Amino acid sequence: MKNSSEKKLKILTIIGARPQFIKAAAVSRLLRDEADEIILHTGQHYDENLSKVFFDELDIPTPQYNLGVGSGTHGVQTGEMLAKIEAVLIDTQPDWVIVYGDTNSTLAGALAAAKLHIKVAHIEAGLRSYNRLMPEEINRVLTDHISDFLFCPSNVAVENLANEGITEKVVIVGDVMANSLSYAAEKAEKQSGILEILGLEPGQYYLATVHRAENTDDPLRLENILDALTSLDKKVVFPIHPRTKQAVENYRFQGYLSAPNIELIDPLGYLDMVRLEASARKILTDSGGIQKEAYWLHVPCVTLRDETEWVETVQSGWNVLAGGNKETILEKVLHFKVPENHPEFYGDGKAARKIIDCLVQYPAC
Repeated sequence: MKNSSEKKLKILTIIGARPQFIKAAAVSRLLRDEADEIILHTGQHYDENLSKVFFDELDIPTPQYNLGVGSGTHGVQTGEMLAKIEAVLIDTQPDWVIVYGDTNSTLAGALAAAKLHIKVAHIEAGLRSYNRLMPEEINRVLTDHISDFLFCPSNVAVENLANEGITEKVVIVGDVMANSLSYAAEKAEKQSGILEILGLEPGQYYLATVHRAENTDDPLRLENILDALTSLDKKVVFPIHPRTKQAVENYRFQGYLSAPNIELIDPLGYLDMVRLEASARKILTDSGGIQKEAYWLHVPCVTLRDETEWVETVQSGWNVLAGGNKETILEKVLHFKVPENHPEFYGDGKAARKIIDCLVQYPAC
């Protein structure tokens, strides 16, 4: 901890999407006591249910900057973010820029800072799917290679970086989402009434989320996933992402969403989502964050992808890869049984503290 007479670090935190709000919440709560934090929201997720509600529920201060970038092609969105972030960096002159995860906001923030010779800290560094068709994979690889501090959630992430020649300022801290999930789960148990609102009994429904481009931009794959959901033996609660909703309309797949076992709802705030996750029989998702949340909540997860960055959850037997094939998805959901053993992954719940200590003590850490 810095002496009160010393000048505080000025840190610019860049966020733009739901998973980043969750991660940033844990760090920001501690950072406020030790640094002057400026929060910049790119506006990548601009729907209130994907943005503002998370700030309210997770006690994140209102961002000082909201760029309002919104949706667009990857080039348009990233380019607009890059230009607008650069202007903020020139105006604020922070000591560090913190970026999270693997979105376009992550890459734009890291690139803008690196070009201005401002130090970059990448939280959730070192993850690899080894699928370069995923825009997220491009974002995370490039961000890792231009960052000054790489905070990794696991040994696998460190090994991935070493394989690419990155060994300096690589620190295993665990996963900051564990901090936020613990904080939110306790609040959700007391404050969320989502089960009662939807008339759900714990363990008697599946929870599904679909949003990644590999699923929404491929009509055959999306149709297989939707067909599988309608063929399951229990109610499927499906908070539909705006991108997925648009894809369903474009491909004229609305009929699947009106199936009797589909409970279609709008995107939820974090507390309601955590409550749904914790009480689900199984979770079907293409979200990296929800894969981890399912694991921490001891809920079996069926991942609607061909690979995952969170390989430990698969190796443990609590997560299975089902891809985008209807029959495979059904087989995994209906016959997948988890083992009794549940190893502890991704740290001791103190990731946020370790990150802040490293930034404050730099370059000693």
